[in-house]
Amino acid sequence: MSVLETGLTAAEQHAEALTVQEAELSMLRRVAAPEIRSILAVQNNLACTYLKLGRLEEALGVRKDVYYGRLKIHGIEHSHTIAAAINYAGSLKRLGQFKEARSLLRKTLPAARRVLGDTHEYVFRTRSLYAEALYEDDSATLNDLREAVATLEETARTARRVLGGAHPITVVLAGNIPKARAILRARETPPTSG
Repeated sequence: MSVLETGLTAAEQHAEALTVQEAELSMLRRVAAPEIRSILAVQNNLACTYLKLGRLEEALGVRKDVYYGRLKIHGIEHSHTIAAAINYAGSLKRLGQFKEARSLLRKTLPAARRVLGDTHEYVFRTRSLYAEALYEDDSATLNDLREAVATLEETARTARRVLGGAHPITVVLAGNIPKARAILRARETPPTSG
């Protein structure tokens, strides 16, 4: 089944891949798969497909299940749990649940730094996502926006030094800086009366 799903995904036949993934997950649950990690891997793929199909609420639910499953198996200080937290927080952010995303990322970042070090891609992604959850939130304070800009600038400098300027994470960070600065400037500038 996974070979079929991989082929369908590669061919961008996401609706068909979804059917196969749902069947595979159902089968694994039905046979009480001895390896919960297998179920979590299929659920992760399922969440990716939901995202590709624009089914954000369903993706969020699955991402949450995967995160808590990884947390239960591995604990917070494991790369699989950290990756699941990043994915879950990304889904929360996409749906405008900024406070929840920030809370999860604040818990994840110290663990990621301890386990992976300050220059790991997951640490860069966690910091970038945290900053996005700050500056994209309409209820962000000026201090929140300043923190977002500072976080992005610092993380981008480090990512550029470690990963290089052409790395996708560095490119995303560099692209987010002007967005965050523009939002901060707009909020700092009082409206003109006219």
